[in-house]
Amino acid sequence: MVNLKNSSLLNEETLLEMYREMLLARRIDERMWLLNRSGSIPFVVSGQGQEALQIAAAAALDNQVDYVLPYYRDLGVVIHFGMSTREIFLQAFGKAEDPNSGGRQMPSHFGQRKNRIVTGSSPVTTQVPHAVGFALAAKMENKPLVSFVTLGEGSSNQGDFHEGLNFAGVHKLPVIFMVENNKYAISVPLNKQVACEKISDRAIGYGMYGITVDGNDPITVYQAVKEARERALKGEGPTLIEATSYRLTPHSSDDDDMTYRTKDEVTTARETDGIWLFKQALQEENILTEDLEQEMEEKIKQEINEATSYAENAPYADIRTLTDHVYGEEGK
Repeated sequence: MVNLKNSSLLNEETLLEMYREMLLARRIDERMWLLNRSGSIPFVVSGQGQEALQIAAAAALDNQVDYVLPYYRDLGVVIHFGMSTREIFLQAFGKAEDPNSGGRQMPSHFGQRKNRIVTGSSPVTTQVPHAVGFALAAKMENKPLVSFVTLGEGSSNQGDFHEGLNFAGVHKLPVIFMVENNKYAISVPLNKQVACEKISDRAIGYGMYGITVDGNDPITVYQAVKEARERALKGEGPTLIEATSYRLTPHSSDDDDMTYRTKDEVTTARETDGIWLFKQALQEENILTEDLEQEMEEKIKQEINEATSYAENAPYADIRTLTDHVYGEEGK
C-alpha cells in the first residue's frame, strides 16, 4: 500500500511526473521485449517490477550535480537523469548514435557523461568501487554532491561490494548504495543467496547506516534516499539501502524463468507491482484521473513509436571506426 499522506515533500505535479516516468519505463521495456521476440533487437535485460523504486530513488537525488552508477536493470534511473527515449532505443538496436557506447556495448550498459550517468560493464558489481571513487573525489574536492549506485541482491555477495562498502565506511564518503532486491539472482532464489535476514543487516559491519524499505512503495523509497543524501552531505558517511521488490520477467530475453519459479508466483507478485499501487494511490487522492492517464499513455505510445522508427532506420557504426578508443594512434 502506498500512503500519499507521507509525501509532504512532494507536490502533485512531481507525483504525476514520477508516475509518468514509471509508465514510460514500463512501456519502453514492453516494446523492447516485442522487438526482441520479432528478431529486431538481440537482447533485453528487463526492469519490470522495479520501476517504482528506481524513479523514486532518482527523484530524491539532484540530477544536476549527483552522479549515478546504475546496474543493467535501471532504465528508470537513467530516464530520470535525462537519457531520452530515442537514445534508449538507439542503444537497444546498437546503432552509431547510441550515447552509451556508439553501438559497441551490450544493451542496458548505460553511460552518458553529460547527464552524469557513469558507464558500467558486464561483470556485475564493478560499479560499486567506481561509485566509491566518485564519492572520494567529491570529498577531496569538497564538492556538495553524492554518488548513487545500484545493484541486485545477488551482487551483494561479490568481493567488489564488500571492498567498496568497507572503504566508503572507513572514510565516511558521500555515497548511497541501493540494493534492488528482486528475489532472484538469475535462477538462484534469495534464501539460497544469503543467510542474513536482510541485506541491509550487512551495513553494521562497515560502520554505516542501513535500512530496508518496501520497493513497491515509491514514497518510502524517496524518503529513504533523500535522508541518505542529506546525511552524506553533512559528512555523516554512506548509507546502504535495500529496496525489496520482485522481478516480473525472466532474468533476460535468453532466460526461461519457468524452470525455477511458477506462473502462480509471478501472478501473485503482480498484485503488489509498485506502478499499480502508486496509480491506485494517485487515483484515490484524485491526483490522477482517467482522462489524464489516457493522455499520458497516448503521448508515451507516440514517443516510443517515433523513437523505435528512428532507431531502427539509423545507421550502424562505420566499420572504419572499429578500433577507435581501443588502440593508441601513432604519434599521439
